[in-house]
Order: sequence, then C-alpha cells, then structure tokens
Amino acid sequence: MNWSRGRLATAFYFLVTAPVTLAVLSALPQHAAPQPSASEIVLGIDPAKSQVYWTLGSTVHTVHGSFAFKKGNLRLDTSTGKASGEIIVDAASGNSGNDSRDRKMHKEVLESARYAEVIFRPDRVEGEIPPQRAFTVNVHGLLVLHGSEHQLTVPVQAELAGDHWTGSAKFNVPFIDWGLKNPGNFFLKVDHAVQIELELKGSLQNPAAP
Repeated sequence: MNWSRGRLATAFYFLVTAPVTLAVLSALPQHAAPQPSASEIVLGIDPAKSQVYWTLGSTVHTVHGSFAFKKGNLRLDTSTGKASGEIIVDAASGNSGNDSRDRKMHKEVLESARYAEVIFRPDRVEGEIPPQRAFTVNVHGLLVLHGSEHQLTVPVQAELAGDHWTGSAKFNVPFIDWGLKNPGNFFLKVDHAVQIELELKGSLQNPAAP
C-alpha cells in the first residue's frame, strides 16, 4: 500500500501528540461530587415519635382529633434560610374518636381515598437557627391539601441537641376557604379554619458545632 507524504506526516503527528494530550488531560483536576454545605443541616422526622393534632370548633361542641405522619425530611441552610424537602401526613389516618363523624370527614371533606396524603414542602426559613440550642423561626412553603397547593407560613419552636432534634408548631388551616366541603349544616355551624398542632421528633444530620 502506497502512502503519500502528507498522510505519513499526519500519522506521525498523531502518534507523537496523542500521549502528550492524554498526560495533560489526566493532570487536570477532576470534578468531585457536590458536597453538602457546612451551613446545611438535615432534619429527619421520626413518624413513630411525631404527631399531628387538630381542633375544630362549632356552635355545638369542639372536636379534637389526630393524624399520623408518613415520613419527612427537611434540608435547611442556616446561612441563607433556603429550605427544601417535604413532610408527608397520612390523610386516611385522621381520627376524632367518632366513627360516623370520621366516615363523613374522609368521604365528603378530605376524600382521603383519592387524596391520600397531605404534603408540606418548605422553601425558606425566616429567623436565626443557632447550633445546639432552642430557637423560634417561621417556615414558609407550599401545603398540598386535597390536590391543591396553598402558600403557608408555620411558626416553629425547635431545639437541636446532638444528633437529634425536637419541635412544635401551632397554626390554622382555612380548609373551607380553600375549597374543601363544609361539614356543617343548617343546625351545626363549624369554624372555617381547623387548628393544627405538631409535635416533631427526629434525627439531625450534619449539625454545626456550638
């Protein structure tokens, strides 16, 4: 096979420069996997140790009940206030201690067979989060209820201690104004907002040093 002088020169150039190029590329710094920020903490919620309580007033009596958590994991940047993650509540676990009232709540109001979860997705935290001590902040995010998203700000009291944390919150959810069915009737008038209380416990990852 006859090779022209130009083709021989090209082949010779490739054989000489290829090893040099590979050596240069191997010496360049490689992109490492992104590491969590030193100011970021991760709060895991333990469903077995956490609870949701609710209270609904009416013209006849006040109804108390509870829901159970499914799971939850929150990531908070203590330097910027940015938040992410989600808290998931089992809508079908709603219980007030009265079977007929609970059947109506699940079938007509929550429609929990169709909307099985209530989800809160935080996007920011307003207030200082000091390491390894108690604090109070406002957590803002989206609450997904009955298939619709609603802006919500939740005041939270919490404490970081070692590798765990505890928290509590109390706020109102205007469920009727948000489009859920009014469970009242001509004789029974209920409040348009249900009061929610949270008791939270869980794990703390990447805690900042005190």
